Amino acid sequence: MVYTLGEASKATGRSKSTISKAIKSGRISANKGETGAFAIDPSELHRVYPATVESEQNRTLQTPKVNSRDDGLIRELQARLEATQERLTDKETVISDLREDRDRWRQQATALLEDKRPRGFWKKLFGN
Repeated sequence: MVYTLGEASKATGRSKSTISKAIKSGRISANKGETGAFAIDPSELHRVYPATVESEQNRTLQTPKVNSRDDGLIRELQARLEATQERLTDKETVISDLREDRDRWRQQATALLEDKRPRGFWKKLFGN
């Protein structure tokens, strides 16, 4: 994250003109965007001007600005997330049911293998 000239002013308690002069004199390096606004790296700014305690607290507590387009995108992503979570829950239910069926079939197969009683007409008739 970079500072604009105004944010740099608030972060250090110095005026915009003081910071602008420091940039022009080369004390602080900054990039100038297409719009002409400065982009100042916080470490570069605080190398010359220490941060004020209040500005650091405000900077950490700031929430990102959300415009209406971003808000619509967030709502869409939340709806997709909820739908995905619902599908995942359905799949987990199906998996659980399949496991129960498998266990019942396994028990039945094991019981049939362990059953050593004679089967069929001839075995009933002659015993062994």
